[in-house]
Amino acid sequence: MSAPFKKLALIGIGLIGSSIALAARRQGLADVIAISTRKAETLDEARELGLGDIYTLDAADAVRGADLVILCTPVGAYESVMRAIAPALEKGAILSDVGSVKGHVVKVLAPLVPEGVHLIPGHPIAGTEHSGPSAGFAELFAGRWCVLTPGAEVDPAQTERLAGFWRAMGSQVETMDAAHHDMVLAITSHIPHLVAYNIVGTVADLEAATQSEVIKFSASGFRDFTRIAASDPVMWRDVFLTNRDAVLEMLGRFSEDLSVLQRAVRTGDGPALETMFTRTRAIRRSIISAGQETAAPDFGRPHEATPAPVSPVILREHGGGDDA
Repeated sequence: MSAPFKKLALIGIGLIGSSIALAARRQGLADVIAISTRKAETLDEARELGLGDIYTLDAADAVRGADLVILCTPVGAYESVMRAIAPALEKGAILSDVGSVKGHVVKVLAPLVPEGVHLIPGHPIAGTEHSGPSAGFAELFAGRWCVLTPGAEVDPAQTERLAGFWRAMGSQVETMDAAHHDMVLAITSHIPHLVAYNIVGTVADLEAATQSEVIKFSASGFRDFTRIAASDPVMWRDVFLTNRDAVLEMLGRFSEDLSVLQRAVRTGDGPALETMFTRTRAIRRSIISAGQETAAPDFGRPHEATPAPVSPVILREHGGGDDA
């Protein structure tokens, strides 16, 4: 029985790329997995871990003959990667990515996509604070969302084919406009990271004696901020530079709300504080009701088992394991 894709090419092999490789292998989603990265030592690590079948420092070599190509590098590298691989992309191939910014991806990649190649940007909303090939695990996407942002020109059958790939790895799939995605992720992911980096940075600027006490007596709130602030600095640098408008819009709203909260604390306005905390508690309950949280922190918590493999024949013929 043949796999839904004959060749999967992964350009970049950090946490997300290695997890895709492991999950795709486990679920039989590609006959061949090609891996390319710019650093020889990273490629050697991927080879030692047995993540693929083909290993090369030449991204163009990796994508030749591939019917699914996924960019897993920081988004700031997309343009240079695309210029290198464009001449080698197979007609009819799906070109996707895993970046947490989508408007920039469309802006940078679309003008360079050869005719006959289907550009379907993607964002698996899953991760840990760890990075590198050894950080990946096949269960990373189980029960998590993957957002696809195809343009109006993309054949819906190709979008559904890619959606089926993600469903087979355990993801729930949603499609939306790229600009809408970036605004939503600015507040659900990007601003929380910015706040975490800032809070941990504030501690780094404290006097040594106070800093040591903060670290020694870290409660769960600060401890969880440090997990977020330990995320890949290059990736997050690129996120903030490429989603600047949405981040600034949401940061402005956050700053306004913070000023209101600051005023309530300064004036001793207990009712205002309680009202705010009651509203935010309701949001937390909504997240739990939506199945997007457990009692354990996201990073390092026990992960669900990957769902039973979906028949490659079903994926190939219907574009996914779920027609809903």
